[in-house]
Amino acid sequence: MRRWNLALLVLIGTLAGPALAQLAPPPAPPQRPVQDTYFGTTLTDPYRYMEKMGDPEVAAWLKAEGRYTSAVLDSVPGRAALFKQVADLAGAFTLVTDVVRSHGALFYKERAAGSDNFDLWARDAQGKARKLVDLAAWRVRHGGKPYAVDYFLPSPDASKVAVGISAGGSEDASLYVYDVASGKQIAGPLALAGFGATAWTTDSRKVFVLLQTKLRDGAPEADKLLNIRNVAWDLQHEPVTVLGGSTSAIKMPPEKFPVVLVRPGATVALANIVNGTQNEMEIWSVPVEKAADPRAPWKPMVKTSDGVTAVDVVGDRVFVLSHQDAPTFKVQAFKMGEPLSAAKTIVAARPGRVIEGFAAAADGVYVYARRGVYSELFKVSFEGGDEQSIALPFKGSVSGLSADPRVPGLLFSMDNWVTPLTVLAYDPAKGALADQGLGRAPARFNPSAYAVDELSAKAKDGVSIPLSYVESRHARHPQLLVMYAYGSYGMTLFPAFTPRWANLLDNNIAFAVCHVRGGGELGDAWRLAGKDANKPNTWRDLIACAEDVVARGYTTRDKLFILGGSAGGITVGRAMEERPDLFAGVIDQVPAANTVRQEFFSNGVPNIPEFGTVKDAAGFRNLLAMDSYFNVKDGTRYPPILITTGLNDPRVPSWEPAKFAARLRTTGSKSPVLLRVDEEAGHGMGSTKAQMDALFTDIVTFVRWQGGEPGWTPQATPVGVAEADR
Repeated sequence: MRRWNLALLVLIGTLAGPALAQLAPPPAPPQRPVQDTYFGTTLTDPYRYMEKMGDPEVAAWLKAEGRYTSAVLDSVPGRAALFKQVADLAGAFTLVTDVVRSHGALFYKERAAGSDNFDLWARDAQGKARKLVDLAAWRVRHGGKPYAVDYFLPSPDASKVAVGISAGGSEDASLYVYDVASGKQIAGPLALAGFGATAWTTDSRKVFVLLQTKLRDGAPEADKLLNIRNVAWDLQHEPVTVLGGSTSAIKMPPEKFPVVLVRPGATVALANIVNGTQNEMEIWSVPVEKAADPRAPWKPMVKTSDGVTAVDVVGDRVFVLSHQDAPTFKVQAFKMGEPLSAAKTIVAARPGRVIEGFAAAADGVYVYARRGVYSELFKVSFEGGDEQSIALPFKGSVSGLSADPRVPGLLFSMDNWVTPLTVLAYDPAKGALADQGLGRAPARFNPSAYAVDELSAKAKDGVSIPLSYVESRHARHPQLLVMYAYGSYGMTLFPAFTPRWANLLDNNIAFAVCHVRGGGELGDAWRLAGKDANKPNTWRDLIACAEDVVARGYTTRDKLFILGGSAGGITVGRAMEERPDLFAGVIDQVPAANTVRQEFFSNGVPNIPEFGTVKDAAGFRNLLAMDSYFNVKDGTRYPPILITTGLNDPRVPSWEPAKFAARLRTTGSKSPVLLRVDEEAGHGMGSTKAQMDALFTDIVTFVRWQGGEPGWTPQATPVGVAEADR
């Protein structure tokens, strides 16, 4: 699973005075219609040429739209003060993420209070911490662009760590290896390593890395993510292909790629064969000492049809998470050499409980599950039996389980809508949790100042949709409300803390999360109920949640905003188109807005398992139903919309939001269509704190303007928008 504007805009006035400056908007882009016919349906695409992002005309138009949208939002009198408020609050927190334990050491990304980046840190067993990657210094050394640590993987002996670093939010990472004791870079860069390091050999001498094939001149964009190889690299010589490519021991179609997994102390290595965004995998095995050998005799273990979505190994025992005959998931175990059919269920599916994942340690299997949107954590023995519940310090979400199969215990994180992330270690000998002292909230932050309600809304077909609602304890209804939804890939929207959202609450703006079908909140059946032909349930669930909060009197239609991003752009875009009367405004971040055309660019093919293909009739019908661009209707008065994109986005290219914005401008609606473009960002991963502060400030500025708050009318407004429309 973050722009753009085709509206004609002009500076029409100031809040305080008589003088008007005038700012010319970018010219409207030309229409150059192209027609395609799929299974008897002809589609006219007036902006197909925008898909050529390298075209100077397209690039110039996008940048001009971005500059103009910035000028419009910058002209709002309250924006400058709001930006300082957002930056000060977010900058007062020390945040950590991606905490991993290896051989007694902790590795994690930290954005210290006052910092602009998440740097990579290592902390040894004695508690001494070292910054391994300082991105501020990296930026100075590499030309001033923003950089990000996309991923990292410590070696089994914790002496080295493989790190992927990319520029400008591109996620096009090169791999570097650092010595932990000295903090020095000892290998790299290894280019085309954006898909990450997957494992180390047991002796910590070689690292397995997924490498992309360099795109040939003139090759289709869709070829970029095909034929990905897993290589073994000894840090000195050229990497050796282990799996993938024409000589691979495991034959696979070009859209699949092999993830080699080696766990400390295991007798076997695994290869998870993944098809893009598909959750289910096939698994192969080989003796661990042969994992880096291109001639290794890999043997099949699990088929995609077995419904396995996660795997771990301890010694010669294999543990899998599966939804086969268990829509809320089960954990199974078997020994190497046994078929999956002989596996024993060690954690059974239970009504009302969704198993999210597990991690295997020396003392057993740690499992985290959910009832509703909140987590529970427990341990079972390798043979199953009684579930040993682990008491959690507060009601929230468990994430980031990290266990070493050589030692007992577990490392994990917790947060909720209003409580910052806490990193905890469980010691089974003491039966106790210990706070790892990572992350810090400012003294002035008070979670008890906010109220959380877990509600439900009834969808059109009678299904109850979970709905999380968060507001200040001093809120007065009706109030401005931003409602978020996603609904793809079976991803669950856990209660999670983000400092910037506290700014909304502190300014009497509530936020809500609608847990629509297509996500994983209620298990695999919930995912399938919002997939393929069922995809309309996703945006209709959002509509139901919106109607519910209005009916409760929490907000009104002229104060209600919906927000989604990436695949969530499908959700908010189609909700807006089906119920344009229901919303005061829409924030559509890096949206998948033109799904019919997605498979023709690099990240489109990996998404076919989730959304379908235009090459079959049913797939085309489903894609057309969820396509915001092709479902725009002339003569419809849509609500104001702020669309965002980053020019380096590798997941949803900027032409999708650009085409959508351009098409909305031709409907005759007088509502603003703003296209926000960040020229040094991508999909949102890798953006600096300053970039995220600016994006959030623009979103809140848009909400307060279109929500009618006094003092939030910009000096630059879309042409033709009457005072009553603002």
